[in-house]
Amino acid sequence: QVQLVESGGGLVQAGGSLRLSCAASGSIWSLDLGWYRQALGKQREVVARITRFGAIVYADSVKGRFTISRDNDKRTVYLQMGSLKPEDTAVYYCNANGGKLYWGQGTQVTVSS
Repeated sequence: QVQLVESGGGLVQAGGSLRLSCAASGSIWSLDLGWYRQALGKQREVVARITRFGAIVYADSVKGRFTISRDNDKRTVYLQMGSLKPEDTAVYYCNANGGKLYWGQGTQVTVSS
């Protein structure tokens, strides 16, 4: 069982930056990790994923603006978000996949225009 705790969300103006962190309760070496988001009234969507081997995939909507990274020793995955837009407003969730899916509780990101 892996518990995930996100942090770093908040209110930011358009064009600003935020860094989200997701700390795991156990080792993440063998896990594929990802960030997802869910805006009000919309389905949850993938933002970025990083495999256990370091392969990275981004949603088209965030390419060039967001960067996902992981620190296995610190058991943490990060999402550096830049050039934020109002449409990035959502609850951001951390996800871990090791054959079984784990989710964090989410952190709210609000981008004002």
